[in-house]
Amino acid sequence: MCKVQLSFFDRTFVLNIPAFGNTLTVIGYTKTIILLYMATIFGVSLAVYLILIIIAVPTFFIWRWLLKKFIEADNTRKIVTWVATIVTTPVIYVGVILLLLVTIGNHPTYNFDKGKWLSDKEHRYKLSGHIIGSKMLIGKTKSEVRQLFGDEGNKDESDYWNYYLGIRPGFANIDPDVLDIEFKGGKVIKVGQHET
Repeated sequence: MCKVQLSFFDRTFVLNIPAFGNTLTVIGYTKTIILLYMATIFGVSLAVYLILIIIAVPTFFIWRWLLKKFIEADNTRKIVTWVATIVTTPVIYVGVILLLLVTIGNHPTYNFDKGKWLSDKEHRYKLSGHIIGSKMLIGKTKSEVRQLFGDEGNKDESDYWNYYLGIRPGFANIDPDVLDIEFKGGKVIKVGQHET
């Protein structure tokens, strides 16, 4: 066995090449390693390249079909088709990613239901939009709030009460949301929501 050490940017590779190998074998192994780690060199995974190719193929044919109607010169049409494909493919990719992120962040909201509130603590965030938007708590006393939402350790002496809402779906949401209720003179004056 012959050991060959390659340093390629921030990576070091040690190749064990059979003794019968020649210079072409070393070059072949080197090319294979460079191709395998190419995606990490540019900081992008192979999956992204694959997705871009999948998007680029139909995009190319669509541009070719569209430009065939407007550009008669064959060489010019080919160049414009390739440039349009190269420019629009990443734009489409980013658009799809943004659409997915927006879609992930959306969740249904429902009108307040005391039974749902008390039975499903992890999905209370679905009810919070109605609680805050309808201002149903404004002017209620602490005992009325406790009767609606239950007792979760909030003390009568405090003018700031919190209720656990669960983890709202969305991109990078890892902290649960909390419903904040502020009292003044024993009555609710403000209701809000925040991540803990």
